[in-house]
Amino acid sequence: MTNSRPARKAGKNRSQTPDVQQYPDETEVESLEVICEDGPVIAVNKPAGMLSQGAPRGVFCLPDYVKGYLKKKYDKPGNVYLGVLHRLDRPVTGVSIFSRNSKCAARLSQQFRDRQVQKTYLAILEGKLRMKEGELTDFIRKVPDQARAVIEQAESSQAKQAILKYRVLGETNQLSVVEVKPITGRMHQIRLQFASRGNPILGDQLYGAKRTIDLKPLRDDYTERIGLHAWKLKLLHPIRYDELEITAPIPADWPRSVLPLIPQ
Repeated sequence: MTNSRPARKAGKNRSQTPDVQQYPDETEVESLEVICEDGPVIAVNKPAGMLSQGAPRGVFCLPDYVKGYLKKKYDKPGNVYLGVLHRLDRPVTGVSIFSRNSKCAARLSQQFRDRQVQKTYLAILEGKLRMKEGELTDFIRKVPDQARAVIEQAESSQAKQAILKYRVLGETNQLSVVEVKPITGRMHQIRLQFASRGNPILGDQLYGAKRTIDLKPLRDDYTERIGLHAWKLKLLHPIRYDELEITAPIPADWPRSVLPLIPQ
């Protein structure tokens, strides 16, 4: 005797439910500094020491905090979508921008790929630059299996061209405050290009700095924060297509001697 009941179609088990993401709790989310909310665009002032992406299991990274903020503010059930558009190095502060929907994330990502997004950084350098304004061009290669890069003499399949423009805003006896506009987006580009010329970013021990952000001698093996700040970011709004400029406040713990040198 055959069983006349139709066979169950292969497919997703109805009893299975999607994994529910974990987010930082409300008290942790409150520390997030949101500097722009404009339709699908949300931008925050990234703190030093936080990963922009790819944190180890059990550790929250910046997008997790932004998702936690959105979940709380808009009382969102389930998982929260967030388009990650770019990254800042762990010890760097400043503007970090995200998209709240996938369509606008694709439009904004295309602007980054086409180099239409204008990025302006502030850097505190050790020493003084010979030329107060100029353009730096190098070939940067990521060191395999290491979180650092090196400069090579010529371009190759591993060594990519890196270009930035800079302008010295002011100097103290031992430091320079520089406005930097990267043309390309290579690994540790700003950090490495200035360090290779004898002017490492303050606190950046990986590339030869001698002092911390609070001007003390560097002794630790890992740099928690450096004098590099993603100051301004200018792009086209993904819906209105008008120009949108986002500015992140200067870190409160930067040396007091350099603050008057930065235009307000």
